[in-house]
Amino acid sequence: MLEKLSASAQKVQHALLEQGFAGQVQELPDSTRTAKEAAQTIGCEVAQIVKSLIFKGSQTQKAILVVASGVNRVNEKRLGELAREPIEKANADFVRQHTGYAVGGVPPLAHAEKLETFIDEDLLQYEQLWAAAGTPFAVFPLTPVELQTMTSGEVVSIK
Repeated sequence: MLEKLSASAQKVQHALLEQGFAGQVQELPDSTRTAKEAAQTIGCEVAQIVKSLIFKGSQTQKAILVVASGVNRVNEKRLGELAREPIEKANADFVRQHTGYAVGGVPPLAHAEKLETFIDEDLLQYEQLWAAAGTPFAVFPLTPVELQTMTSGEVVSIK
């Protein structure tokens, strides 16, 4: 199965296997770039989509990962309080530099560097979640416990 995946999706699948997670990366014919597109393609609720969003600390210039429910918008003021510095949206080059992936395909693991991570508490209510797997066409299933384990993220109210 691994040889059929694109290089970025294969990288995510290898990371899942190495870390002991059961999720199988699937590359789909339709885009999963947005939470709505992903939910339609997979056949789940938009809220079950894990959006991996990268923000930048205004003072430290560090990358901050927020894994949010597909229906929630991140409250940037709240995120700044959690990160202990003002934050700003990261541009596509910054996202690729710090994660190794393009916007629309950023997974919650296997990044170019360790990222401070915040997990949207609303994701914990679902038995199964779906996250991007390296490309805008690749996803993998996971549980909230797996998400917490793979990201070492802090569960917070993010909206």
